[in-house]
Amino acid sequence: MKQIDLNEIGDLLKNKTDNLRLINIWATWCGPCASEFPELIEMNRMYRNREFEIVTLSTDDPVNKDKVLKFLAKNYASTANYQYNSDNKYKLIEAIDKDWPGALPYTLLIKPGGEIIYKKLGSIDPLELKKAIVGYLGRYYK
Repeated sequence: MKQIDLNEIGDLLKNKTDNLRLINIWATWCGPCASEFPELIEMNRMYRNREFEIVTLSTDDPVNKDKVLKFLAKNYASTANYQYNSDNKYKLIEAIDKDWPGALPYTLLIKPGGEIIYKKLGSIDPLELKKAIVGYLGRYYK
């Protein structure tokens, strides 16, 4: 896990890769975040051999780095994992999505080039999210 700043978060959102990028914003103290996390890990296993990646972004205060690492290890999170390096949540909200009220979890699905094709405030519906992923990637490996 790496701690990142607002500029680096902006780069994640621009998605200058060839991969469909799912970004999940969460915190260890958030019950719905912890409940949906295993589903995200399963999706990572399902699609990671395709042009797809999952990025997790913890909003826990930077001093709670060990708690975040413990949570990620417990959940076998082999995704790209980051922690926002500031406790200024308002700047984070502004950097991510001006329409986001700041509640967690918050999930974004971003095409290469930065276009958001799915966003969900609150717990994901795993089937709905998988349909959005497959809708972009296609049903079959290429």
